Amino acid sequence: MLKLSRRIETEIRQAGADAYPNECCGIMFGSEDGDDHAVKSLRPIVNARESGEQYHRFLITAEDMMRAELEARRLGLEIVGFYHSHPDHPAKPSDYDRDHALPFYSYIILRVAEGRPELMTSWRLRISREAFDPEPFEIEP
Repeated sequence: MLKLSRRIETEIRQAGADAYPNECCGIMFGSEDGDDHAVKSLRPIVNARESGEQYHRFLITAEDMMRAELEARRLGLEIVGFYHSHPDHPAKPSDYDRDHALPFYSYIILRVAEGRPELMTSWRLRISREAFDPEPFEIEP
């Protein structure tokens, strides 16, 4: 299960709206308790994908990941997952998402339709990497 606050949900939704018609992306910091991830803060990332592809792809560079790892350590948190938007497409993982994901992380996907944030879902990649499974999540006050 993924747990996040209403504030974190709002930040993800706003990032999706602000990036439209391109994909937004970012890293979720938090804590793990067994299979549960609790998101405590976000690190928005500038989509490093070439500008002509940002509407349907995102890229988090190795340098961004390194900075995020250092920030997580400084905060006493872990990287528990990633979020990104799907402009004018369903809030479910694509084959591209699967090919670039790693098991054990939570992956939030936000559908943004005509600039308006809509459905937000969370997913976990199977260890076999053959598919994602829906991950239940709850939004705490």
